[in-house]
Amino acid sequence: MSNIRIAGIGAYLPSMVVTNKKISEFVETDDEWIVERTGIKERRISQEEDTSDVAVKAAKLALERSNIKAEDIELIIVATVSPDMFIPSVACIVQNKLNADKAACFDINVACSGFLYGIEIAKSMMKSMNYKNSLIIGAEVLSKVTDWTDRETCILFGDGGGAIVLTNEESEEKGIIKSYLRSNGRKGDALTIGAADFNNPFVKGEKERRRLIKMNGREVFKFATSAIVEAIYELLKETDIVLDEIKYIVSHQANYRIIKSAANKLDIDEKKFYINLDRFGNTSSASIPIVLNEMHEKNLIKKGDKFILVAFGGGLTYASTLVEW
Repeated sequence: MSNIRIAGIGAYLPSMVVTNKKISEFVETDDEWIVERTGIKERRISQEEDTSDVAVKAAKLALERSNIKAEDIELIIVATVSPDMFIPSVACIVQNKLNADKAACFDINVACSGFLYGIEIAKSMMKSMNYKNSLIIGAEVLSKVTDWTDRETCILFGDGGGAIVLTNEESEEKGIIKSYLRSNGRKGDALTIGAADFNNPFVKGEKERRRLIKMNGREVFKFATSAIVEAIYELLKETDIVLDEIKYIVSHQANYRIIKSAANKLDIDEKKFYINLDRFGNTSSASIPIVLNEMHEKNLIKKGDKFILVAFGGGLTYASTLVEW
């Protein structure tokens, strides 16, 4: 039976560690205040590496572990809200740097849910286009769009990237079983990053857009806790799998209090959620593959294990994916 499964996982994080204490040197905050409200103690920040650089390093590790050559990749999808530039896409830059000349390439912008949307898009295209190997990357250099004068948001975000190689082959492993994707555009103004300003001779007055992250934290928190619960229940609804069979829930790493609240609503032990946000902060579309890579390196995922990937983010968007290893 032909199934689409994860053949390799990789991640990359910039070497610079920025602690809460360091942030308190330029905004009015302190370590205790940040940890109490978010669970974050430190994050990685890029000093010169752009999003494509981070993406390539994560992709190379995933390819190496998959034993699949870059020239055999037929599809590259990069999920990001912090691209190097509008054109070319990060995916095309990655293709060039990897010499993956056979691949169709494009970026998607689904904020923190982007990696899961990318998995489902790749799965669909692999079936319809008969692609054998795909590369899905979540990569962010959010420090480029962070307002470092806003203590409500600059404490949250970090830089990094993660990648998986998907392969479509005869296998007993079920791999990617099912996804659930949803959006609520009516609440899109709760989390925004502005784009290019209007700049043509026909504009009347100034049309300036704020090209930094702006967030209504209370609204996002309320949305996220309910979105996680809905995405997990709806994902399992049409399967014969129950929540007790799930070994891990790999959630987007945004805020410890969001994960704790979701665990309470699901009536499960929060230890079922793997958490590393204390060390890396919110890396948006990169957070889930970064977690997967860490779990893989710690040998926590065994053959036959079932786990759920679940995300929520700007748009507002949310998603979940059921995987059997």
